[in-house]
Amino acid sequence: MSRTSKDTELARRLSRRNILGVAAGATAATIIGTATAQAAGRDHAQGPGKGHGHGHDHGHGKGKPVLPPGRLGIQLYSLRDKISTLGFAPVFAELEKYGYDEIELAGYTQGSAGPITLAQLKRLAKDHGLNPIGSHVGYYDDNNPGAYTFAQNLEKVLDDAQALGLKHIGTASGPFRYGSTVDGWKRAADDFNTYGAAARKRGMKFYQHNHAEEFSFATDKPKVRLYDVLLAETDPDLVYLELDIYWAYCAQFRFSKRADGTKAPLDPLKYVLKHPNRYPLFHVKDGVRDDTTRDGYRMSDVGDGDIDYKTFLSKVTNRTHHGRSYHHWQAEHDNPVESLAFARKSSEHLHSLREGRCGD
Repeated sequence: MSRTSKDTELARRLSRRNILGVAAGATAATIIGTATAQAAGRDHAQGPGKGHGHGHDHGHGKGKPVLPPGRLGIQLYSLRDKISTLGFAPVFAELEKYGYDEIELAGYTQGSAGPITLAQLKRLAKDHGLNPIGSHVGYYDDNNPGAYTFAQNLEKVLDDAQALGLKHIGTASGPFRYGSTVDGWKRAADDFNTYGAAARKRGMKFYQHNHAEEFSFATDKPKVRLYDVLLAETDPDLVYLELDIYWAYCAQFRFSKRADGTKAPLDPLKYVLKHPNRYPLFHVKDGVRDDTTRDGYRMSDVGDGDIDYKTFLSKVTNRTHHGRSYHHWQAEHDNPVESLAFARKSSEHLHSLREGRCGD
């Protein structure tokens, strides 16, 4: 299907009456259709999600879409249960119906659905209009020389990424290989520069995906934020970053003060606006604010939480160079109640967000 045709039919695909379709094969259709229909019923019963006043209303009226066309992806880790039992084909069929443009991989196998080659996986994604934009691979496993990680098998990792036609290849592992000191993170930055240089030779970008702990402070220099060491010590032409927005806001809750109580303001959006070219990828993950928890949020489906994605996406795409064509937005939930319902709801919500007539 052409991009134009796909955009024209997006509203039809995202309507709740038409979103419940047949996947691939009668068995898969039954399983997926039943699960998604049940989740849709819960959605109608529960009504709109939280986050009022933060652009979480479904603004289908006038105004420019906040989400740039062709840039919505999903991290397949969120759908690992369905991929493991049903395989990539029926899952990709559903994602196509939900209006996704891209996928970020988290492994290249499909469990009980049987073996699949990289060539078959690449072709399957293409057949469903899904662009494999990136993949998560482990940083290191120093106890296992045969581990499928950047540190132990860099060339194999890059061979596979190249075979899949990926533009980005990265890790969700924190740079804690050598500890939490400034020098330890400088050593990790050297590793990342090496991986970035090797990826660049093959036409790819190496990236690191954060959790909250990357924004903590060095154990030997408690006034130094470790994430700032990573930014300073990695070559911006070789090492890129995938901001997990949810975990960055959890870090804001946890690490806006140093151990001695002094203030250390942390604004995830300002990091991006200061270094926009370093952030080609984002994880769009939502959470309900809860100050009683360690992280300050409880993870939720996108649109059901309190993170202001309307403002975040608007500012990044409108106020950075080539913002609407450079950045890629990957929906994610670590442990969704029903993974396909999560995928559907996330796409529906993000496509519904629109700026006011005069912008933000």
